[in-house]
Amino acid sequence: MDTEKCAVLLAALEAGSLSGAADKLGYTPSGVSRLVASLEADLGLPLLVRSKGGVAATPECEALRPTFAQLAALGRTYREEAAALRGLEVGSITVGSAYRPLYRALAATIAAFTAEHPGIQVHMEHANSSTLAAGMARREIDFALMSRREIDCRWTPLSQDAMVAVLPPDHPLAGAAAFPVTRLADEPFIELYPGEDCDNSRTLAAAGVTPPTAHAVHDTSAGFALVEAGLGVALMNDIYARAGDANVAVVPLAPARTVEIGIAIRPGRPSPALAAFEAFAVPRLQQEAS
Repeated sequence: MDTEKCAVLLAALEAGSLSGAADKLGYTPSGVSRLVASLEADLGLPLLVRSKGGVAATPECEALRPTFAQLAALGRTYREEAAALRGLEVGSITVGSAYRPLYRALAATIAAFTAEHPGIQVHMEHANSSTLAAGMARREIDFALMSRREIDCRWTPLSQDAMVAVLPPDHPLAGAAAFPVTRLADEPFIELYPGEDCDNSRTLAAAGVTPPTAHAVHDTSAGFALVEAGLGVALMNDIYARAGDANVAVVPLAPARTVEIGIAIRPGRPSPALAAFEAFAVPRLQQEAS
């Protein structure tokens, strides 16, 4: 099976359209359409549902998607290895981060790496840890800074990060040594990243607490502003709370809950590009975290 066809199909699914895949890969939309149609003909199965809104995977495509991802990754690897045998260093990897406060260290690492390895392209994505983990399972993410998830990966721990309550400055527990997590059930709650499987939702689920949501936002800066205005309390990782400059109180939870932040690298034999980035980036990011 042509691994490039698999890569084109996955790009179309990720972009949600044939034109989006074409823009990413340097094809024409008709070229993408022909390659996907050829793959469908090879398999004798429909792979995409086409509509005015774009494209989506058929049930048959979803069932085969992990295999398509493996084949696309193998295609990248053998092309990179062949280039290495010719004395060339080429390739591309996708790096993710679940934490905006780590962007600077990661961006500096990518900049230093690409200066030494100009033939390797590094793409950066932001998503929560569970989304990055799912992308890694599909071989769409190669390297990620994230909190630990239940996936097959090579894992390097960097730090332990506490979950904290973020309170208005005049809250009765603003100066307390700890904030009982069960009290969140009785407070107007500023929900961050509603509906997502994130560290916040996992903390609440582990405690068996369902807070009354007063406001729901997908941005920590908005969360800080709402708490500062006295509209409720929030729950977040300490790494975010320390990065904020709002007039709020940050109080550890009781009982304490921490998440392990580290580097996840997709399992299996790495491509030459990923192996080079891993060897370069891991020691540098470990030093940044120490």
